[in-house]
Amino acid sequence: MNTDVMAGYRWSSAALTHSHRYLLPALLRELSALGVSESERGRVFELGCGNGSVARVLAQQGWDVTGVDPSSEGIAQANANWPQLKLFEGSAYDDLVTRFGRFPVVTSLEVVEHVYFPRQYAATLYSLLEPGGTAIVSTPYHGYWKNLALALTGKMDAHFTALWDHGHIKFWSVKTLSELLREAGFKDIRFERVGRIPALAKSMIAIARKP
Repeated sequence: MNTDVMAGYRWSSAALTHSHRYLLPALLRELSALGVSESERGRVFELGCGNGSVARVLAQQGWDVTGVDPSSEGIAQANANWPQLKLFEGSAYDDLVTRFGRFPVVTSLEVVEHVYFPRQYAATLYSLLEPGGTAIVSTPYHGYWKNLALALTGKMDAHFTALWDHGHIKFWSVKTLSELLREAGFKDIRFERVGRIPALAKSMIAIARKP
């Protein structure tokens, strides 16, 4: 299989997307919970930085951000609009540690649902972290009540986006994403659900520690 298939993922602009309205506040809360003062904020790696819009917000908050994304169009948008940021073409299937080193924090928002080889993605996520580092990963939430609501309202087709080129191919629950992260070696895994009431949440955010 061609692991570079996501190079064709399209970005129309460098603006934040609608999902960032509920993802960004949660991400910033989790970063603040690390107990790092604004004057001491350090390095963050963004695995799947897309068009650079989240990296720009983190940089404005004082973080030193490095990121990669396989979308050539996304990186072109990012570099054209935020040339001061360190954002490059690359993916979870690359040897990112040799290229960039390790980081105390790695973020990856709405990425894992797109990857063909999630265990390789999780291994890369783990390898990018320093010992004791924190991974913050988001993905659309799936659970019994939400799936039931989608079925009853006839919105399954729209939700599963079968006609979206380069769209979602994996549909994660708390149980399955926890198992993926545990297999990779993560500890102290916890979840926050965002976007609606928890039972019908749009996305879930996993926070996990590398021992």
